[in-house]
Amino acid sequence: MPCENIKVQCSCTFPGCPRKGNCCECVAYHRKKKQVTACFFSPEAESSYDRSVTNLARDHRLL
Repeated sequence: MPCENIKVQCSCTFPGCPRKGNCCECVAYHRKKKQVTACFFSPEAESSYDRSVTNLARDHRLL
């Protein structure tokens, strides 16, 4: 079944990202790399492009 979850307001700020706005492709890509997608981060943390779980925990003040 093809992914039809196209998100209009994508929070990714990575220039030229080919997955921008396509949540299914984005999640699959980052999951394969053991990373988290941009939409889980605050704007400040997202702009660091550090998609690690550790950075997510730090961003949500769990560390």
